Amino acid sequence: METRIAVIGIIVEHGDAVESLNHILHEYGEYIIGRMGIPYRERKINIISIAVDAPQDVISALSGKIGRLEHVSAKTAYSNVVTKHDG
Repeated sequence: METRIAVIGIIVEHGDAVESLNHILHEYGEYIIGRMGIPYRERKINIISIAVDAPQDVISALSGKIGRLEHVSAKTAYSNVVTKHDG
């Protein structure tokens, strides 16, 4: 199995989306290596950065699920670091 490092940048434009987003992130928790959230109160949005180490298809599935949430925007940046794991 091969994994890649990626960062998913997320902007939550409405508080109603937070519960659904957290549910998805919990579902993929084993792949998340770090998370940073910044509440931008003046604009009433949340900016979240998620660092992941996962197979390409898992990263794509996670990013896709997040991107389909209403009032949420997401973009993924991939590193060129690919790690082979036995298993």
